[in-house]
Amino acid sequence: MWIFEEIHRAAQAEMVSETESITDQLRNLYMALESHNITDAQFDASEKVLLDRLDSIEARGDLQADELEEEVVGAE
Repeated sequence: MWIFEEIHRAAQAEMVSETESITDQLRNLYMALESHNITDAQFDASEKVLLDRLDSIEARGDLQADELEEEVVGAE
């Protein structure tokens, strides 16, 4: 049981780190748009990629939580 919890914690930490990185990239993207360093089209394309990555992380997190719950229930 302890191993499953540790794996879950490590996966959660990795997702948080990746989410923070993407959030920083989004912040920089907004600053670039506001300072007119990129066009609206460049902004839209880059923002879409970053938001898709965030959606993917969220979906992975939901899937991992479901898998962990199944493993815990199965171990009991």
